[in-house]
Amino acid sequence: MNYTQLDPNQIVATADQLCRRVLERFPKAGLNNCSQQLLQITRQAKVRSAAIGAPMVWLRTLLVIAVAAIIVVFILTVRNVHFKQGDFEGGQAIQVLEAGFNATVLVGALIIFLFTIENRVKRRRALKAIHELRSLSHIIDMHQLTKDPERMLQKGADTESSPKRTMTQFELSRYLDYCTEMLSLCGKVAALYVQNFEDSDAVSAVNDLEDLTSGLTRKIWQKIMIIHTARETQPT
Repeated sequence: MNYTQLDPNQIVATADQLCRRVLERFPKAGLNNCSQQLLQITRQAKVRSAAIGAPMVWLRTLLVIAVAAIIVVFILTVRNVHFKQGDFEGGQAIQVLEAGFNATVLVGALIIFLFTIENRVKRRRALKAIHELRSLSHIIDMHQLTKDPERMLQKGADTESSPKRTMTQFELSRYLDYCTEMLSLCGKVAALYVQNFEDSDAVSAVNDLEDLTSGLTRKIWQKIMIIHTARETQPT
């Protein structure tokens, strides 16, 4: 097993097992839909990340042909330019040199633009997939917003709009723990897209996503610690 790179198969297996765990523990919870969506995205990421990391041979072939055609046309154009005696008198020489320099710069810029098409196509695909994971992370966080352990520990009258208390301390702890695992998986799936595609913008987007999921996870773990502390202080 290679411990220097993430294994997409292992990530898919982990997401599949987590999806089954959530279903078995909370068969009627809305968190099931999130876990199933995460599993689907993880399976897609296995294919997407491989495509992003692999070279686009057909595009590179077209680019080489296009660049070669541009260079040939440019050379033929320069060779067909004929200067007569007296063309370089006065300021005409400067104008000719300036026009030739501008044409060379434009051709060079066009060639650079063509050679960066593949990188920009892959970047757009990676950023789109990472944005999908960012949206899912916020949805996972929405599912745990009303899971407040203090309402379980401090009995009080509920209002008409109060969330229903249907979980025990153990169930609430497991529910919150599943949310942290799903958020962690979102970060790992995002890392797949830049594992073989070291683009600065894509890597920055993955880092931002991992910062987001880490912040959400810390917030959830504060709730879990409240439950564990209350459980330890309760009389047996």
